[in-house]
Amino acid sequence: MLVAHLDLYYDFGSPNAYLAREAFKQLKQRFDLTVKEHPVLIGGIFKATNNQPPWLAHGNCAPKMDYMRLEIMRFVQDHGLTKFKMNSHFPVNTLLAMRAAIAALESGVHEAFISPVFKAMWEDSLDISDSAVLTNILNEAGLDGAGLVAATTRTEIKEKLVAATQAAVDRGIFGLPAFFLEDEMYFGKDRVWMIEKKLSAL
Repeated sequence: MLVAHLDLYYDFGSPNAYLAREAFKQLKQRFDLTVKEHPVLIGGIFKATNNQPPWLAHGNCAPKMDYMRLEIMRFVQDHGLTKFKMNSHFPVNTLLAMRAAIAALESGVHEAFISPVFKAMWEDSLDISDSAVLTNILNEAGLDGAGLVAATTRTEIKEKLVAATQAAVDRGIFGLPAFFLEDEMYFGKDRVWMIEKKLSAL
């Protein structure tokens, strides 16, 4: 089977990004798949594309919100993601965490950075917008939490997050999770099965 490459765009504030990422980790165990993860700011994407988060766009439609929660639980059950739970602080301002992700990328520790922060957000229900909380999460993961959080104040880190977010918009992304198998775009955790189907055909 040919090696396939997937670009996954994420923001820690998206529960569906967490769920899709976990599903792709499962696919990597079954297929020859490489995944490159791209940190972006979902709020910046929404602003640039005149989009809104689902909880805001559909917040006044109770049946739709109930169905969206049902779809999340179906996905959780189908993929055995029993550690997932909605964050009690949701929605969380992820600007600090996403700038720290850029700093981690620049420092060569991005891969070690992502999982602990997603876990903190969508398994442990921690407030990752709190600098002390984020620092502790990173320290416990064996990273330089203080250094990465301090780096979020640097102009070049801020500018690189803005640039990464604009690059995602330029690629056609309007929300998260968004992912590309080779150069074909897919949106939403509910399209993971399409990736599985494509991989099975290689």
